[in-house]
Amino acid sequence: MSTVERPTEVRAEAKWVRSSARKARLVTDQIRGRSVPEARTILAFSQRAIARDVERVLNSAVANAESRADLHLNGDDLYVSAAYADEGPTMKRWRARARGRVARIRKRTCHITVKLAERSLAPQNAKAKKKPAAKQPETTTTAPEPEVPVQDEEATT
Repeated sequence: MSTVERPTEVRAEAKWVRSSARKARLVTDQIRGRSVPEARTILAFSQRAIARDVERVLNSAVANAESRADLHLNGDDLYVSAAYADEGPTMKRWRARARGRVARIRKRTCHITVKLAERSLAPQNAKAKKKPAAKQPETTTTAPEPEVPVQDEEATT
């Protein structure tokens, strides 16, 4: 019985990050499937504040991969196989409003996870995987237009 080589993934996680998961997902969606150098470039030029936290998690995942002696991985040869942000606990606070009422303030948190895998194990592009069949030229059969007889003006007068 032969053993199947399973892809090795290295991950890093940041918990209780003070940002909503919705905002973090906007950034993690941009780096998913990219190589590590490309993901670092995207995060460095991102205008969103949460990109700094995602970059810290990415750097931690690269450090985790390079520190594992059994894998012998180089950070530049890795790609982001998974990047996601889950909701964390929400802190409930309140703010005084008019007439003795209270408005609830929700201070949301999230857990950011980044998983890295080797580039050699990366899935190929969907286009390269599955080539579409060659398109046959479409032949449309339309009925020819009937000829309309042209009448002379002299014959009609």
